[in-house]
Amino acid sequence: MHSLSFLDWLALALFAASWAGYAALVDRHPALRARSVIAAMDEHRRRWLRTTVTRDNRIMDTNIIGNLMNSTSFLANTAIFILGGLVAMMGSPDLGTKVFGALPFAAVPDPAAWEMKIALLLLIFVRAFFELTWALRQFNYCSIVIGGISQDTQDPAQGDHAEMAAKVANRAARHFNTGLRAYYFGLAALAWILHPLALVLATLLVVRELYRREFRSVVRDALQEG
Repeated sequence: MHSLSFLDWLALALFAASWAGYAALVDRHPALRARSVIAAMDEHRRRWLRTTVTRDNRIMDTNIIGNLMNSTSFLANTAIFILGGLVAMMGSPDLGTKVFGALPFAAVPDPAAWEMKIALLLLIFVRAFFELTWALRQFNYCSIVIGGISQDTQDPAQGDHAEMAAKVANRAARHFNTGLRAYYFGLAALAWILHPLALVLATLLVVRELYRREFRSVVRDALQEG
């Protein structure tokens, strides 16, 4: 039984460093994060939830929360289906040999390498599931906080409760973004099944695309104008 090659370990190290490094810079570096679409949306969510105190009827606010929960729930449910498929693939190393052995540039995986590659995908989508379900719970908490905001304009706690709802919503969005990022890197990890160089290329493409969407997109520029 063969072990992973040096090129496999090198590609895996690049993959892990790219994901961890990108997440650390975007999520934990204040100056860099301030220029991202994520920070812009944080401010728009604060603005939205501060205006809830001006409305007697908050059906629109609950509808917005419902839409956020639906999209989060969809991705969490999809992660479960992906995990089910990966568990089935884990027990079928012969499938990898037959399918990828027929491709001209694919590296034919031995059973041990096949299990390690599928295990990486399992870990990624388990993380995605936990992040997305925690985001879903926090959006649910936010809806409860919104429901508890007083309609009495003279209530001094009204603004504090709106700010609390904004903090919970922004925290939920952060975990949603982390779960969605796991999907992106999960697609990159899928390329490892073909060849370690495919993993390197897919990882670099994912990092480039994430950076472009979060820092160089037209949507980001439009959100920061408001």
